[in-house]
Amino acid sequence: MRTILGMTMAAAIVISAPMAQAETLTDAFIAAYRNSNLLDKQAAVLRAADEDVAQAVATLRPVVEYTLTSGWGRAQSTNNGPFFDAWASTFELSASMMVYDFGRRNLNITLLKETVLATREALRSVEQQVLYDAVSSYVDVQVKGQIVSLRQSNVRLVTQELRAAQDRFEVGEVTRTDVSIAEARLAAARAALAVAEGDLMIAREAYRAATGAYPGSLKSLPRAPGLPKSMEAAQSVALKTHPSILQAQRGVTIRELAIDAAKANFMPTLSGSVSASKNSDGTNEQSFGLSLNQELYSGGAKASGLRQAIANRDGARADLQQAVVSISEAVGSAWAGLAMANAQVQAGDRQIAAAQTAFDGVREEASLGARTTIDVLNAEQELLDARVTRIEAEAQRYLGVYAVLQTMGLLTVEHLGLGIPTYDPAQYYNAVKNAPVHSAQGKALDRIMGKIGN
Repeated sequence: MRTILGMTMAAAIVISAPMAQAETLTDAFIAAYRNSNLLDKQAAVLRAADEDVAQAVATLRPVVEYTLTSGWGRAQSTNNGPFFDAWASTFELSASMMVYDFGRRNLNITLLKETVLATREALRSVEQQVLYDAVSSYVDVQVKGQIVSLRQSNVRLVTQELRAAQDRFEVGEVTRTDVSIAEARLAAARAALAVAEGDLMIAREAYRAATGAYPGSLKSLPRAPGLPKSMEAAQSVALKTHPSILQAQRGVTIRELAIDAAKANFMPTLSGSVSASKNSDGTNEQSFGLSLNQELYSGGAKASGLRQAIANRDGARADLQQAVVSISEAVGSAWAGLAMANAQVQAGDRQIAAAQTAFDGVREEASLGARTTIDVLNAEQELLDARVTRIEAEAQRYLGVYAVLQTMGLLTVEHLGLGIPTYDPAQYYNAVKNAPVHSAQGKALDRIMGKIGN
């Protein structure tokens, strides 16, 4: 891998802007993480889920309101008496609070906390995809650059064969047919080179989309991360760490809490209120009250809600089981793909060696008149195809390692040891979980939002 993918990419260097220092795969990972709009969006979704917890916590607190009214009125003391004009104003301050609701609000808070944890796993899934796109685009740029170099060499070699055929034709050693065949092969080689250059441009665009900038001079790929010794071991890790499974587990817990909340809806609620008012005529009023409320009949809506919550719980359990099946299958498929790539690389080495020997022999025989131009061109094409196949297989083998890591849930900044600060979900959550208005916690929240904005 280091030999093949470490080749100089002449075409890529010509197209790329010169850089003082070559980019590494680690640089690509870091750039992708820092410039990902997908990660920014998912982090914002997570912060919104954090605020749901804060709003639920706020329901445990009293609601304080004030009302200020002022109005003009006209009254007549007797049927024929004079009218009196008067202005009246009232200021009222009131507070109300749910005293007891048989656990509804606390259940809702717990449910929303679980939703936050599930959303964190969704963020980790996005992180894995962002990092995989980075390594995939990095490898693709290198592969496409090497293929461009091979195609350029092919054009030069076919050009030489065309000139040789023309020289032999002039001395009568070959026919016009041999020259025409060489001319056709040269046109095909140039067309293949144009396609390869187009593929390289597409790969560069994908790299820019993944990392935020076009690639410069890319260093050869580092050694791939280690993997477990067996597919079964990889599957065992995946079932414990993959974010899709962990998110599905949270989903089951959320649905179970929703069942408890639906049951609590059958119970009454106890609320209290207190108010004080002052009128413009100098009178003051104060009041305090408790209210016990319960629906005796709601048309079967609450019973339906409970059945619905149970059905949703059953669906969440099925989702969890399917997630286990899907991730196990994904690990197995990635592991098999890696094994196939390994076999292709080994076969490619043997194919290249045999094709090189055949090409050298055919060209030597052609110089002695024992082979035709078409024989040389066919042998060269077989050698070129073998080299292209070998490069692509080596790239698939390298990417296969990261594909296995992704299916295991380990393609993260932390596991790769990139050594950069990452988005800390707990920081924002801890700043808002108690529903601050504007206090020391609120100022801390402002600082966090400022850092996020930067």
